Amino acid sequence: MANKPEIKYEIVENICVLAESAKGWTKELNLVSWNDREPKYDIREWAPDHEKMSKGITLSEEELQLVIEAMKKR
Repeated sequence: MANKPEIKYEIVENICVLAESAKGWTKELNLVSWNDREPKYDIREWAPDHEKMSKGITLSEEELQLVIEAMKKR
């Protein structure tokens, strides 16, 4: 079985916590740098120590602006 490559990440800015589960995991909107790349907006659940995470969605500034504008029109 092949080893998964290590994913390097840095939470550059914690913008907000959207929800918290009974087990202490938090769904957060953060600005995250993945593998030393330019930080992007990221929504996913994190373990309390931020060592484990769920699958999530990562958005560029432009993509996030499109989401914001779409929500304003609703």
